[in-house]
Amino acid sequence: MGLIQNIGDVVQDYVLGVIRGKNKGKLAPAVRIVLRGLSGIFAIAVQFRLYLYRSQILRTKSLGCMIISIGNITVGGTGKTPAVEIFARALLREGRKVAVISRGYRSSSRFRLKRFIKKLFLFYGKDKQVKVVSDGSKIYLNSSLAGDEPYMLAKNIEGVVVAVDKDRVKAGEYVIQKYGIDTIILDDGFQYLSLNPRFDVLLIDTTNPFGNMNLLPAGILREPIENIRRANLIMLTKSQPGKDLSELKSLIRQYNYNADFIECQHVPIEFVNLIDGSPKELQFIKGKKTAMVSGIADPEGFEKMLQDLGANIVISERFQDHHRFSVREIREILKECTRKNVTALITTQKDAVRFPALSSTRGIPIYYLKVDMNIINGIQDFHNCISQLCFR
Repeated sequence: MGLIQNIGDVVQDYVLGVIRGKNKGKLAPAVRIVLRGLSGIFAIAVQFRLYLYRSQILRTKSLGCMIISIGNITVGGTGKTPAVEIFARALLREGRKVAVISRGYRSSSRFRLKRFIKKLFLFYGKDKQVKVVSDGSKIYLNSSLAGDEPYMLAKNIEGVVVAVDKDRVKAGEYVIQKYGIDTIILDDGFQYLSLNPRFDVLLIDTTNPFGNMNLLPAGILREPIENIRRANLIMLTKSQPGKDLSELKSLIRQYNYNADFIECQHVPIEFVNLIDGSPKELQFIKGKKTAMVSGIADPEGFEKMLQDLGANIVISERFQDHHRFSVREIREILKECTRKNVTALITTQKDAVRFPALSSTRGIPIYYLKVDMNIINGIQDFHNCISQLCFR
């Protein structure tokens, strides 16, 4: 699996370089043409699927409870996990019984070989059992089995049921029956159209809203930009106080006239020791030689956050999104840290759940940066939204 993953990472790096204009070799123009052709086919498929749902050829299901979808129209990190946390906590305060249902991206099974054989011989069907990551008080699955985001949500939000299944209709029926849930949050659910009625929250990254405006695989859009009309609420993430977003809002208003805007900022809270869980104040990193390791969609944003805190980053190791780190990889990084007299190795909270167990860190502490999402504009609109959802 390691060799296959490495080959996949190399191919993905090259394709992303072509899309962003960084790779300009002889092969790049031909690859770009192929990607745009595939992008056109993908757009037709996406719109045809939407047509099937709108015309009720593909049926939607109602579970008899409040359903809130939180997702985006692009690939990459827009801040879905902290947004889910904000909504879940607000709904809990209003007395709702909340469950978060996720697809469980890159979650695995204990019976991987058996599943592979079934797929190979076309005997593979739906999993019979919904994966319950947490019942609100106890966590049952680790990040490998649950997926990174569901495991993080289970750790961060007490009192919320977290479940994982590709069939979120089945998962919804399960948590309602077993736990008496009255409110379901679909994590990364903007493209999951099988459940209705629903309230759609769309996240848009203000630092890179729509990329080059092309659909996958030639760009970062999951569906044409005009489909933002489906959103009931738009959260503009990675905003900064005083930053003028009028141009972006004007573009969005061309396709969505009614949704309220909420501007959100990612705010660092503290560093947490990966080994013993002890906290460390943000100031300790100022002026220190630091190593950064990440496997997220936006490593540049994470690096900038550390630099803004005053870190002197002398080593920056970037892996593909959702990369599961090996002991060997971390040991090699720690060796480099020793050679360069690094004070601390810093990673993200999302990456921390994918770190291997280490017998030694060579005397170099490993921390993850705990980050929260603050609403900096539109807080009253958010409270009104929660009140309306709970009233429904």
